[in-house]
Amino acid sequence: MDLQAEEIRAAVRRHYAGLAQGSEQGCGCSSDGCCSGSGASSVLYDPGVLTDIPAEASGLSLGCGDPVTLAEIQPGEVVLDLGSGAGLDCFLAARHVGDGGRVIGVDMTPEMIERARANQARLGMTNVEFRRGQLESLPVEDESVDLVISNCVINLVPSKEAALQEAFRVLRPGGRLSVSDIVTRGQFPEALRRDAELWSECVTGAIELDEFLGLLKRVGFVDAQAPATVSATAMLDLPEGLPEVLSARITARKPG
Repeated sequence: MDLQAEEIRAAVRRHYAGLAQGSEQGCGCSSDGCCSGSGASSVLYDPGVLTDIPAEASGLSLGCGDPVTLAEIQPGEVVLDLGSGAGLDCFLAARHVGDGGRVIGVDMTPEMIERARANQARLGMTNVEFRRGQLESLPVEDESVDLVISNCVINLVPSKEAALQEAFRVLRPGGRLSVSDIVTRGQFPEALRRDAELWSECVTGAIELDEFLGLLKRVGFVDAQAPATVSATAMLDLPEGLPEVLSARITARKPG
C-alpha cells in the first residue's frame, strides 16, 4: 500500500521538529553536506556569505545546495523560500533584496518557525517574515513574488506537482524559480518508498530528474533545466544497487 499524504507529512513534521529541538541528527546524510545539520553550511556555502549569520541559523543548515548565491537576486525583489527551516536562506536572500524588498519563509513545522523567528530577532532583520503553511497550499497571494527558492524540501512533499503549481501561482509573470533538491536517476523499490522515515530523511521521496523537469513544464514553467548536478549517493547510507541520487540545482521561469 502506498504511503498516505498525511502519514508522510506527520513523519516529516516529527523529524524536523526533532531537528529544531536538537533531539534528531541530520537527515540521513553524512557530515559532507546534503541535509547534514551542523556540517552542511560550511560545505554548501562560501564561508564569506555566512558572515554575521548566527550559529543558531547557519548551524542548522539542512539543505543540499545553495539556491541563493546563483539566483541573481535583485534589490527590491520579493523572494519566497519553500520550507524555510531555521531561516538561513531567507537571511541570505534578505541581504540581496535590501530594505526595499521582502523575503517570505514558509514552513509547516511550528518548532522550525519558532526557531527562525528567534534567529530573525537576533539579526534584527525587518524585511523577512515567516509563515506556517504547506507547500501544496501556500499562504501567499497570487502573482506577488519575483523569485521562489527552496533547499532540499520539495522531495519531502507528497505531491510535487501541487507544490510546483503553487509556486507557479504565486510568481509574477516573468518570475523565476531556483531550487536545490535531491533527485534520482532511476527509481527506488516500492518497499523503500513505503518507508515514511526514509522519506522524511530526504531520500525516498525524491523523484527522477527528468520527471521533476517534466512537472515544471506541465504546470506552466518554461526554460526548465538543471544547470548543475552533483552525485549525493556517497552521502547517503543506502544499500548498493539503488538508483543514483543527485543534488541538483534546478531553474525555471514563469512566462512573461
